[in-house]
Amino acid sequence: MELRLLVTFEKVATVLSFTRAAAELAYAQSSVTSQIRALESSLGTELFDRLGGHIRLTEAGERLLPYARQLIELAEEARAAVTGAEEPTGSLVVGTMESLTSYRLPPLLELFHHRYPKVRLALRTTIGDETRQALRQGTYDLGFLMEEETAHPGLESEVLAVEPLALVAGREMDVSSTADLLRHPLLATEPGCAYRDLFERELKSVSSSVEFMEFGTIEATKRAAAAGLGIALLPEVTVAAELAEGSLVRLDWEPPFTLRTQLAWRSGKRLPAHARLFVEQARKLIAEQG
Repeated sequence: MELRLLVTFEKVATVLSFTRAAAELAYAQSSVTSQIRALESSLGTELFDRLGGHIRLTEAGERLLPYARQLIELAEEARAAVTGAEEPTGSLVVGTMESLTSYRLPPLLELFHHRYPKVRLALRTTIGDETRQALRQGTYDLGFLMEEETAHPGLESEVLAVEPLALVAGREMDVSSTADLLRHPLLATEPGCAYRDLFERELKSVSSSVEFMEFGTIEATKRAAAAGLGIALLPEVTVAAELAEGSLVRLDWEPPFTLRTQLAWRSGKRLPAHARLFVEQARKLIAEQG
């Protein structure tokens, strides 16, 4: 198997689009298609199912993907070792979530963009189970998690910080107990988000009937709360600016659970140098943010 074919296969498998892969690799789309066909011919099996305008990995493609990534990583390390290159290089596919991408990670992304330009970062926004599954399958190299639990089967993880949560609304309300919360409209992001699911679990310990007005993003949830539509539980870092300016107020209720921001990778995975650098810098940055 030629390394260039594996590089093309890995990119197509990651973005699940021949067109997008061609753009990111600076190839003509016909070149990407011919390289995938050449790889399939050499292996004697199809790696992608073509479903109209969409593609997905076949079972053989799923099995090949983690090996392709390992070979690409080893080739990049070997090249750096032979040439004596000191500058980190390589690609990283990182699973993350809105609350981290928008509010914690910009300084880290800026650092890598300016100081380590040969490290190619690709962020994929998923949450919870989707991120863990992508890490186990090798689709992601690293993944940020914001969870109560710190042990995840098939994964190694490092806790970067305890993530404070804040119950917020557009005005002061008397909500000193969990039961008090049920007297007000409840706002939330989509199910599957750890703090929303834990919040719902806590509310259901008081009442079996719990309903949320759901919003697709944290920004939309914040705006709804500021407009007086109800109360919302969100990571403190996402509402810090609104609390400071007074468009949101923090209510006197503390959640009886703790979330921890973590960085995870597949158990047994040999992290290449540029991935270890990312972990190190993420650890340092989030520690400095407090």
